[in-house]
Amino acid sequence: MANVKWELQGREFFQCNCAYSCPCQFNDLPTHGNCRSAGAIDIETGFHGDTRLDGLRIAMIATWPGAIHEGHGQCVPIIDERATPEQRNALLRITSGQDTEPGATFFAVFATTFDTVHEPVFAQIDFDVDVDKRTARIGVPGWIDARGEPILNPVTGDEHRVRLTLPQGFEFDTCEVGRGWAEVKGPLTVSLADSHAHFARLHMTETGVVH
Repeated sequence: MANVKWELQGREFFQCNCAYSCPCQFNDLPTHGNCRSAGAIDIETGFHGDTRLDGLRIAMIATWPGAIHEGHGQCVPIIDERATPEQRNALLRITSGQDTEPGATFFAVFATTFDTVHEPVFAQIDFDVDVDKRTARIGVPGWIDARGEPILNPVTGDEHRVRLTLPQGFEFDTCEVGRGWAEVKGPLTVSLADSHAHFARLHMTETGVVH
């Protein structure tokens, strides 16, 4: 059981190298046999114990040589440079699955699949996301340059709207599906072009997603 109470509410944008909708959401194998992912979260309100986390941002770069559940992954956690030492520690504990019931959040699940967690990066995270419009942009100087857009109908060129709902999900309850591009530098080099992206309102605690 988790000994520290925590909660995050905000908005997220994550993308990976899979085809639109991402087979992992359906417990299927990744499109290309491996996973390359990057994303960010804007914390509108949050806390970890007595430490407030309102207004901070976090980002993550992660790769796996096969399907996520097969393990051997690597991760670079990125924490808002504006965070105080107490806030940095709180966010690192949350994003590494600590103070969380086993399997309750995607942070906790992913943490069990990483062989290597690189040193955390404390940096400026420029992040803008509109969940309903399926648009986003992430800028972490020297690390991530990413954007998200709606899927377009190949015949009419109109925006195509799709949602995924996971009543027992460990990341979100419902997300908007779109497409994304990203160039990632550092120990994990990732290049994504017109691949799966999702946009969601996030609400989770140490016991899991609030549905």
